[in-house]
Amino acid sequence: MTTDANNEANAQAIRTLMADAATAIREKDVDGSLAAWSPDVVSFDVVNPLRFAGLATVKERLNQWFARFDGPIGFETRDLSVTVGGADAEVAFCYGLNHVSATTIDGRPLDMWWRATTCFRKIDGDWRVTHAHSSVPMDIQSGQASVGLEP
Repeated sequence: MTTDANNEANAQAIRTLMADAATAIREKDVDGSLAAWSPDVVSFDVVNPLRFAGLATVKERLNQWFARFDGPIGFETRDLSVTVGGADAEVAFCYGLNHVSATTIDGRPLDMWWRATTCFRKIDGDWRVTHAHSSVPMDIQSGQASVGLEP
């Protein structure tokens, strides 16, 4: 297999992992959402603290997030771009825009877009998320997060 074909096959594998995770998020399936995540993952989320280190910590954060919602979670990733690199296709990253729509347990609607970058490393032949970074733009004048933006 040529390098280009190998990289495309790996990029497709990552797209599949991302799609599977999105399905699991919509189903509030914590383990499915994190199935491809490395035990030593570091995540930068849109909420405090500055970082979540380790799969157990990320899992706890996701459990808390899912518990905030009554009923289903709408979730999508738009404009996903995947890049695979390294001499043996050993590292990759992807980025895109994520969208969630849901109703909180106290009846408030949530409809928000954010930016997401996910970094992968091939470990024992499998792609694993080693870093995830989510962010929202900030209005420099008000100092507030711009959570109402849409693509």
